[in-house]
Amino acid sequence: MGERPPSAITANQVENGAERRTFEVFVGKRFSELELAAITHTLNEANDILARDCFSWRFVSGIPGLVTGAAGTMVRAEPAIADHGFSDVMIVIGGRQSEKPAWLSRARAMKRKGKLTVLLSDAATAYIKAVKAPSARVTTHWRDISALEESGYYPNLTTRFSENSDGIITAAGAGATAELVIGLIAPQLQASQIAELGNQLLLHTIRKSDAEQPKDIADNQGLFDVHVTQAIRLMEETLADPMPMAELTARVGLSTRHLERVFRRVFNDSPARFYKKLRAKRARTMIEDTLMPMIDIAVATGFGSVNTLSKAVRDEYGITPSKMRTRRKISLLTFDEDQSAK
Repeated sequence: MGERPPSAITANQVENGAERRTFEVFVGKRFSELELAAITHTLNEANDILARDCFSWRFVSGIPGLVTGAAGTMVRAEPAIADHGFSDVMIVIGGRQSEKPAWLSRARAMKRKGKLTVLLSDAATAYIKAVKAPSARVTTHWRDISALEESGYYPNLTTRFSENSDGIITAAGAGATAELVIGLIAPQLQASQIAELGNQLLLHTIRKSDAEQPKDIADNQGLFDVHVTQAIRLMEETLADPMPMAELTARVGLSTRHLERVFRRVFNDSPARFYKKLRAKRARTMIEDTLMPMIDIAVATGFGSVNTLSKAVRDEYGITPSKMRTRRKISLLTFDEDQSAK
């Protein structure tokens, strides 16, 4: 097949090298296939729109060879050799790992060389834990934010889609990954090309990095009527101190019986039971992702006692909080400054 005809503008820019940009996608065990596909598909579509291969990517890992994602997808990754072979941008995709992430020292080396590192979802969470109390604004997927806030002091933690801390971008990742990649390559695109790229990816809108994440069920306003949305929002705002159902229904402006009927129709569940499920879900996040004592988790989720917490979690997930915690190895991430400088 013949080469695609480049546009007059982009052809000259690419020929002199100004528009070429290389990416390395760092993958670990149980990486997020959603984030990987969003990165590669967005870059591929951008190349197609420009009719030129302006953006290239490769996969790297601390465990080179075939690396398996959370859903079973395998990619062949090159070794990430310390202080060697850096691309213009390194993107570390999410994936829960029990060991100390191999990309931490590489991210610091990238920063020293003035190159950009992007940490998505789980990787962003690991970085925030590793640096303890970041001096600049950081973010991660909303799923981890409440657990971080309960387990430590993070005054600069935000709920925005992404934050740039002097060359290290922390980001929500997941379904917002494509928009982030568009933002990274936007300087190499014209406004019309950015719009076309968004259309190719079927993005109704391209959200800016400082937009707030839709972190709660109630943020999906198009799914429920206004009364259900309002009730869920009140529940999510008061997980630590649950409201009596009479007070909640009064705040919503419906009778208890009416709200019961609405919830039965939408969720096949009662409002009280739905409320308890939300609290159990928050408790599960804290149990699996923090080292908080069970009594503190019980208080933070409105259960009041370890016994009440244990029963609620067991009823919802069929496993006790203690077994839930031991089935996932939790390690406190540390970063040795002396080692990173070597």
